[in-house]
Amino acid sequence: MHIVLLKFGPNRSQASQWMAGHKEWIEKGINDGVFLLAGSLENAQGGALLAVKLSKAEVTARVEEDPFVTHQVVEPEIISIAPSRMTGEFASLLA
Repeated sequence: MHIVLLKFGPNRSQASQWMAGHKEWIEKGINDGVFLLAGSLENAQGGALLAVKLSKAEVTARVEEDPFVTHQVVEPEIISIAPSRMTGEFASLLA
């Protein structure tokens, strides 16, 4: 499981130019079952995703396909987590 932080980068002002492609990229990840959630970070710092079912290298490759990343609207950080305890409801999402 991976938390993907997409914090605004040097080309933040270009976000509207790449927004449609960014939203399509998120939707593809959700439809593929790779992204369990996507949302905004507080204080308009960027966004975050929860990614599952892929290795860190695979998540990194997928993140590099995001138009926001390729055009430096955001700078990604991927944090991997090895869950050891969780609620049953959450475990069912990972099955």
